[in-house]
Amino acid sequence: MKRILIVIGCLAAAVLIVVLPRLLGASEASVFSVPDQEAEVSLLKQPARSMSRDSHDIYKLYSSGELVGVVSDRQALDAFLREVYRTEYQADYPDSEVALGTDVYLTQEQSYLTYEDIDEKIFEYLRENHLFTLKCTGVEFSDDKGVYAEIYVSSEDLFNRAINSYMTCFINPEELALLNRGDSTPPLKTYGSRSVGITVSQNITMKETYAAPQEIRTDEASVLDYLEYGDNQNREYYTVQKYDTVAGVGSKNHGLSATQIMNINRDKITSVDQILPEGEELCVTYFTSPIDIIVTKETMKKEPIVAETIYQTDSSIREGETVRTQIGVDGSKNALYTERWINGVLVGGTLTSSVDTLQPVNEIISVGTFVIPGVGTGTFRWPVDNPTVTCHWGCYWGHRAIDIQNAYDHYGNIYAADRGVVEENSYNGVNGNYVIINHNNGYETYYGHMNMRSPLQVGDIVDKGDIIGQIGMTGAATGPHTHFFIMYEGTRYDPCNGFLPC
Repeated sequence: MKRILIVIGCLAAAVLIVVLPRLLGASEASVFSVPDQEAEVSLLKQPARSMSRDSHDIYKLYSSGELVGVVSDRQALDAFLREVYRTEYQADYPDSEVALGTDVYLTQEQSYLTYEDIDEKIFEYLRENHLFTLKCTGVEFSDDKGVYAEIYVSSEDLFNRAINSYMTCFINPEELALLNRGDSTPPLKTYGSRSVGITVSQNITMKETYAAPQEIRTDEASVLDYLEYGDNQNREYYTVQKYDTVAGVGSKNHGLSATQIMNINRDKITSVDQILPEGEELCVTYFTSPIDIIVTKETMKKEPIVAETIYQTDSSIREGETVRTQIGVDGSKNALYTERWINGVLVGGTLTSSVDTLQPVNEIISVGTFVIPGVGTGTFRWPVDNPTVTCHWGCYWGHRAIDIQNAYDHYGNIYAADRGVVEENSYNGVNGNYVIINHNNGYETYYGHMNMRSPLQVGDIVDKGDIIGQIGMTGAATGPHTHFFIMYEGTRYDPCNGFLPC
């Protein structure tokens, strides 16, 4: 009997809840309060005050998945966000607007409940916890594997200015302006280089988005720093020593070129020939950019056409003796190369065309035998192809030689600079595998850092241009090159001082 009475009571209560509001009307129904436990629990205390006969829209504000509270007036929230932008962000972030934070969202629902108006408390909660984002430009970096990095900037124009500034590390600003307009750079009329193309090997996509204010880069310097080093905050520095040159600093630090040292210290260095003050601190960490800037260049060089040596037998000359009957003179040619540079580093080149400008005169030697004697001519050729001097005589303290690199084949052949006899073929901890050739006319030449010991034996006779080994970086070397100098009567000389066309 008791159970029957409980059921009847519940049914009567249900009828009253459903029917009574319809009989009395919505205004009269609103006098009934709603128990707090029927409302969703929010971070800010907000009781549900009444229940309506008909459902209506309500706006719930969530932060990180938790209900902050129900906003009574959506337009008031929009007005609040505009006011926050005007008073707190407009000065530093012009032409933007404020929106809710990344993990903050508003839902629109139908409800019969009417909640207490706590809009001001909700707005204060947003302000105290900085739960805002700003309209900005998102920059995505992607490759064939997808997006691998993203940054936020205040505008597309800011990013474009920064990337143009970064590109000028590797290309002349006037050439960059021409190429950006789709024009061609002026053709070469003399020796030198011109840029004919510039690309970014990755994809860069910009879109309008929203981000937290502290994530948005608003000045060119911060965007440029990201383009140079990405998220890498590690920097290595070197203190300039007495007599250091720009090339010498690079040679002593990871084998960087003088141009690379200038690029990463362009606030201090404007020329690779600049005199460095002792004690100045220079960055020696090269760019670790999230993108690769590829520049295609045309370079015209004057290159020698090495005169050949022709040996003629002469029965009137005693065997073993030689007579030079015609002096050899090197010719020259204009060589046009197409070069590929990535982030300011030359990675390859192809000979496009070549025009002889001066024909060589062959040297003629009359000998009493077909055996080529090991006596030098007194003139020297470059010991490598496509020579580039990366560290001149004295480019750092105690450097009494020149470091020569093959610009297009870093581990290419090393050639005898003149005829002679192998005097030493050995190794030491400074210059690694090295060879000394005695030219039997007072001259000797030195070739260091070979990648392995030369196959030649002491006493072997070599002709000018014979291969004596390959370029390497054995010993104390930070990059592949040939350590080369000339001696005469026991005194060491700079090869660029009257011996080679450096």
